[in-house]
Amino acid sequence: MLVAIDGPAGAGKSTVARALANQLGFTYLDSGAMYRCVALAALRKSGGELPELPGALGALARAITIEFRGARTDAAPGGSGRVLLDGQDVSDAIRTREVSKAASVVATDPDVRAALVAKQRELIANGDWVAEGRDIGTVVAPHAELKVFLTADARERARRRAVELGADLDTVLAEQTMRDQRDTSREHSPLQAADDAVMLDTSGHGVEEVVGEIAGLIKDRDRDVTLPDGTD
Repeated sequence: MLVAIDGPAGAGKSTVARALANQLGFTYLDSGAMYRCVALAALRKSGGELPELPGALGALARAITIEFRGARTDAAPGGSGRVLLDGQDVSDAIRTREVSKAASVVATDPDVRAALVAKQRELIANGDWVAEGRDIGTVVAPHAELKVFLTADARERARRRAVELGADLDTVLAEQTMRDQRDTSREHSPLQAADDAVMLDTSGHGVEEVVGEIAGLIKDRDRDVTLPDGTD
């Protein structure tokens, strides 16, 4: 079974998707980490600046190897795992503000998106997955059995991000506004909910509450899934 969770930055996608995968024993795919890997590789290769040469980012995205360690396929069930870029653990390095800003630019490159969509489809071709991002339900896996689009109040999303980064709220809110605009207006794979996605507003709701609601939706669609309480 494949569960697709999409939504804007700060809506809780990563936290909810990881917790849901852990609870159900599914493998977790953080598609955003893949764009961060491309951004990090580009920054490292060009000395801190994104390359401007046409096609350079796409070529880089195709050339690098991205792995998720600790997922059900190679370790403990549902483990949140580590992210490896060309064999090196970059789980922490891809979460810096510098890489985050670069990743939002990298994600607008159609060649990069094409390269990573192909990698993502290959990863989720078999097994049970919780995949999260901004175009999982619309582009990567429109066939997903369950599609969820998480939203939240803009200031609440910025507050969560500011706490995570230890950054100024107003600064994060301004950056988030620009990122939202880029994500929703880009020509290729813009951020939008799939027509058949279930919309969930996470404002004021805890992770366990949101995960529980999605787990219930999964159960409604697949009676063979066993939830943690043991019900069939």
